[in-house]
Amino acid sequence: MWKNVLICVLAASLAASLILRWRDRVNDTPPAPLQSALGEALARALGDTEAGGMVLGLCVQDEAGNTIFGREARRAFIPASSLKTLTTATALELLGPDFHFQTRLLSAAPMAEGVIEGDLILRGGGDPMLSLADLSKCAAELQARGLREVRGRVLGDGGFFTGSIYGDFWNWGDIGNGYGSPVSGLNLEHNRYTAVFAPALQEGGPAAFVGAQPEVPGITWLSEVRTGPEGGGDGVMIHGGERAQRVHLRGTVPAGQPQFRVAGAVPAPELFAAHHLRAALMQAGIRVAGGAASAREAAPMPEAGHEMWRHESPALADIVTSIHATSDNHETECVFRMIGAREKRPPAEVVRAHWQTRGLTFEGLRMEDGCGLARADHITPHDLARLQMLAATGPQGRVYADSLLAAHDGAVRYKGGAMSGVRSVAGLVTRPDGSRAAFALMVNHFSNPRPYALLREAMLRALADVSD
Repeated sequence: MWKNVLICVLAASLAASLILRWRDRVNDTPPAPLQSALGEALARALGDTEAGGMVLGLCVQDEAGNTIFGREARRAFIPASSLKTLTTATALELLGPDFHFQTRLLSAAPMAEGVIEGDLILRGGGDPMLSLADLSKCAAELQARGLREVRGRVLGDGGFFTGSIYGDFWNWGDIGNGYGSPVSGLNLEHNRYTAVFAPALQEGGPAAFVGAQPEVPGITWLSEVRTGPEGGGDGVMIHGGERAQRVHLRGTVPAGQPQFRVAGAVPAPELFAAHHLRAALMQAGIRVAGGAASAREAAPMPEAGHEMWRHESPALADIVTSIHATSDNHETECVFRMIGAREKRPPAEVVRAHWQTRGLTFEGLRMEDGCGLARADHITPHDLARLQMLAATGPQGRVYADSLLAAHDGAVRYKGGAMSGVRSVAGLVTRPDGSRAAFALMVNHFSNPRPYALLREAMLRALADVSD
């Protein structure tokens, strides 16, 4: 009983202190309605019995960058996927909404009488959207132009992006699973496959590994997956690694289904793309004498001076919209690395320099990737909120704002983020008086996300509906 009384007293005291923070101490003017609503919502969240250990930062700013309401606004937090907005906003301004990634198919020798006497090289330009359907169209076009035979290999060249195909600070448990798929200069189907399992009839029995779709060449599959309780979800962890040839599958899939599917990450993207291009050519009736391989592992690497096919990705504006809608890490990382590749500098360095020219000098920013999957990423709520307004009022402001998700009848535009122990949301709101505000809310180190979810909804409702 006394514990509950103490909690109520502390919550009331916290609410009073948060509201009084915004009081004009000279004129003793009561806080504005918006500040009162936000203060009360914040007090409820922090006073929640399930908020133990939760660390919370919040910043709401007007169009000029003045803080309307804040708590720990200049303390750096782990942002998760709301960091993606820093990548997308930068790319729209530096690359432009009409930018397209390119993929080229080159040959070591010209086609003569329907035959290429040499290798084909599929050279990527960082496109995150290249699909199996695109490769089928390529094969059909080559067949229609008279190609009958390739007397060499099909090589996949992903050297456009240098370094590891994974983020240096991505967790071991992330990089084998679909949401942590690798980033190469040459990518196909987001470098993902679907692992198919047949659960046992009873809980606890082994779940048979049926196979991978599409086929992933060069892999030995080692499955220890068991059958979990009926009604459960995806409990599978996939461990592979960069260009691994053995992939371990562990965990559980639910009973009661004939098959269960789990997304996995392709360990060797260049080989994967070359393998499926070769298959598409054979399917189109074009004979290929050699096998498929990664160009970095092929010796010798042939000179490739003859362009046979060129493919362009969707426009960057469409990719950004996809990123904000699906929170796809692979798409974001391709965009992030392209920012650096164009400038021939580390992408995080390019991001900092660009926004400094726009008046935003980051404090507490650590950007180990562009998608927020790395738990080593940090940013302050103040800077993340300011970014939203600068992006929305900048040269690509309309494209950026329209690409964000919408809520509250379109008054709110936002991008959220979530991983274990981390939640965030950042974006823009059109206030009842027609003015705009930017916001960023980040919560770290919680055991139960319910207080955050309630605060987020109360905050967005207040921003959209409460007049000053």
